[in-house]
Amino acid sequence: MTQHPALKAGNSAVITGGASGIGLASAKAFIDLGMNVMIADLKGERLKRAGHELAALAEKKGVQALAHATDVSDLSELEELERAANRAFGNVHVLMNNAGIQPQTGIFGKQMPWDRIIDVNLTGVINGTRIFAPEMRAHGEPAVIINTGSKQGITTPPGNPAYNVAKAGVKAFTEALQHELRNIEGCKVEAHLLIPGFVFTPLTAGERTEKPDAAWTPEQTVAFMLESLKAGDFYILCPDGEVDRQTDEKRMMWAIGDIVENRPPLSRWHPDYGDAFKAYLNGDGHGH
Repeated sequence: MTQHPALKAGNSAVITGGASGIGLASAKAFIDLGMNVMIADLKGERLKRAGHELAALAEKKGVQALAHATDVSDLSELEELERAANRAFGNVHVLMNNAGIQPQTGIFGKQMPWDRIIDVNLTGVINGTRIFAPEMRAHGEPAVIINTGSKQGITTPPGNPAYNVAKAGVKAFTEALQHELRNIEGCKVEAHLLIPGFVFTPLTAGERTEKPDAAWTPEQTVAFMLESLKAGDFYILCPDGEVDRQTDEKRMMWAIGDIVENRPPLSRWHPDYGDAFKAYLNGDGHGH
């Protein structure tokens, strides 16, 4: 299978949350394909370091890599990012709305982490898309918008409600976006929802310095993403070292089954349904 037509030498990519993790690994992979890359992230040492590292790789490939300080929760900074990318590269062919944060939240917990998560993880994706997509459509070349979602936005496990709400919103938004794009005559822009598994990144590492066996590296995740883009998959559902695709599918089917079967919400974690879920996961029962 040939690579997705948007991902070709000479084309350009913009990646938010590009200074570490999946964003940085994507930037390296795009440079490797001969693409120009602009990473956006909060200003500071990490962005500077990533910028230098990518510039060195880009120089070897004869392409450009630039770092742009951007807070995706600020609409005017996203507008400035788009102008900077157009000035530097002309047309943008890949937009990865990947910036995300994961501070702890509780239903009745502090207000600030709720606001920050919604502003960065959801509004940042919506605004990034709305600012970049019109020009990506207008240039008429194949282009992709990849929005980073989460399995937590699908199965919504207890623990961090604001994060789940934001990522569930990214899923709903990206589905609506792809529906919209495919119904515009002659439109060559596609949307994809990246759904990583357990990936060892600064977002998930906490105090750990060693990658747990169960986690994938950002590079494994990006390799899977590129294969899925080749195949034309909208839902880029990544496994990891602990969870295979079949387990993911069963967890998701159980979650939607809560509605269909009229169970309590999050019944997977409900004392009266725990055994039934385990049996379903082991193939001994179905979603009743």
